[in-house]
Amino acid sequence: MMRKFKKDAPVFFDYKDVKVLQRYINIYGQIEPVSKTGLSAKQQRQLAVAIKRARHLALLPFVTQG
Repeated sequence: MMRKFKKDAPVFFDYKDVKVLQRYINIYGQIEPVSKTGLSAKQQRQLAVAIKRARHLALLPFVTQG
């Protein structure tokens, strides 16, 4: 199990902060699982909502190019 983001995870995920959200998305455009992000269940839910909102407003792509 590899956890890589736990130390520098923000307290609140803002859907407008695209640079932070992109760290939690893999090369295929999928949200990284808890086992890789190292977030708590509550933080993971907040992250998912923020990413989905950013996608809906076209700040993030639904899928990657290629």
